[in-house]
Amino acid sequence: MAETFGAGRGSSAWLKVSGVSDEALDRESRCPCGGLVPGATFAECCGRLIESGRPGETAEAVMRSRYTAYSLADGQHLFRTWHPRTRPEHVEPEPWVRWVGLEVVDVVDGGPSDDAGVVEFRAAWVAGEGHTRQRGEVHERSRFERRAGRWLYVGPEGADVTGS
Repeated sequence: MAETFGAGRGSSAWLKVSGVSDEALDRESRCPCGGLVPGATFAECCGRLIESGRPGETAEAVMRSRYTAYSLADGQHLFRTWHPRTRPEHVEPEPWVRWVGLEVVDVVDGGPSDDAGVVEFRAAWVAGEGHTRQRGEVHERSRFERRAGRWLYVGPEGADVTGS
């Protein structure tokens, strides 16, 4: 089975196949986020945001594109969609972590006419092989704000986030 991977590959997504070679991701494959419209292809869903840098229309679309960027190890997209007052200086996803499933649990506001929203999700991951394999899940209620017409990730709900 193929695993997503891709740091530093410019604007195109990449696929790590069998841990041996890198090949271009088939843009017609199902989107790693599962699809804002269920079953959508990467090209129809997150690829539009990740490859072109276009802003997402909703907080959920940006959250899904961020999940996909983590699965592709695309730090550039993560940096670009992180609010400047809360983002770290460098954003480099761990390439050995495979993101293997996303469930959107709840969405509060974050629509095209809103300025803020919350998206709650669960994201499953796997790391390691054989007896060192570990599995886990990230469960977060993420806060998003619109800034200059773009939805940006602020941080987990309840975190002390100040500034402009």
